[in-house]
Amino acid sequence: MSGPSNMPTRSSGNRGNAMAESPLPRALRFLGPPASAVYAMVMARRNRAFDAGRGVVEIDRPVISIGNLTLGGTGKTPLVKKVVRELRDAGRQPAIAMRGYGAKAGFSDEAAEYAAALEGVPVVAQANRLEGLLDLFATPEGKGVDAVVLDDGFQHRRIARQLDIVLIDASKDPLRDRVFPAGTLREPLESLARADWAVITHAESVRAAELDALVKQLAAIGGGIPIAIARHAWSSLRVIDRGAERGEPVAWLRGKRVVAACGIGNPAAFIASVKAATASNVEEFVRPDHDPFSVATTGALLNLAQRSPAAGIVVTAKDWAKLRRVKPDVWPCPVVIPELDLTFDRGWNELREAILNARPDDTDE
Repeated sequence: MSGPSNMPTRSSGNRGNAMAESPLPRALRFLGPPASAVYAMVMARRNRAFDAGRGVVEIDRPVISIGNLTLGGTGKTPLVKKVVRELRDAGRQPAIAMRGYGAKAGFSDEAAEYAAALEGVPVVAQANRLEGLLDLFATPEGKGVDAVVLDDGFQHRRIARQLDIVLIDASKDPLRDRVFPAGTLREPLESLARADWAVITHAESVRAAELDALVKQLAAIGGGIPIAIARHAWSSLRVIDRGAERGEPVAWLRGKRVVAACGIGNPAAFIASVKAATASNVEEFVRPDHDPFSVATTGALLNLAQRSPAAGIVVTAKDWAKLRRVKPDVWPCPVVIPELDLTFDRGWNELREAILNARPDDTDE
């Protein structure tokens, strides 16, 4: 998650100076390269099977996949929201299908975020997305669904899709990454060639020359794939104070001492955004991606905010979906949830047209 438009850019030499680190514990990283070779072979065999159509099911509604090539966050959630809103504005009735990491009773933290932001949009959150969608289509609510948006769908190839969108985080040079577990690539970068569109996110994090170079390199690797460029910016704030919610401009944070708390895939961008918005002291409370914010973890967060003392606790919408269970009178200060917008520097009109025109092969609609 990134933030205000005045967020400082990184110096021209920063992107790509270092190879992406392996997610393995440091003591086991020597196993990364040989394990990566095995993993890449397994992925190649799997992709060849899907390329041949084995195990792929085409449903009778258009499917738009939004995914990435790397572990961790790249901005899928704001793009999924944007795509769903565009479909709804066009009179369509979309549903979202996702793996639902850590889902309980068919609901996860991301599913809860979508439910809060996109009222009335059905969300399937389970490992077997096809089964979940078929169950949804059999319900009165699901009969009206006429488009499916796959969240994190690039590697989930069992469901055929009419539009495959892959996100690339500009702040994490994929050309300096390696295949898991030596790096964070889920599959080789050459897999980009099977996508229909690439969207470079976090364009605000790098200089124009770096961005231009990345576009050219990715276009070459992807065989001329069309590439859109987007940046993340906070449009406003939701402030929860003693159970009451109000809206505030981003400038409300200026000069305030806050705690920035998150359990997301790209915490550095979120922390940088909080610091840019406050221009003041920021205490960091970073947890692993998909952290459930247990009672003990939440208690530690509350204690940190009280000790600071903080004028606010800034959290992502995804994390607020888990933290909102805390009773209002327990919070020592207001909770602040930034509203994130994804704005495009280029390519949105063409990508939007592709989204609205996505149709299964067997329909003339």
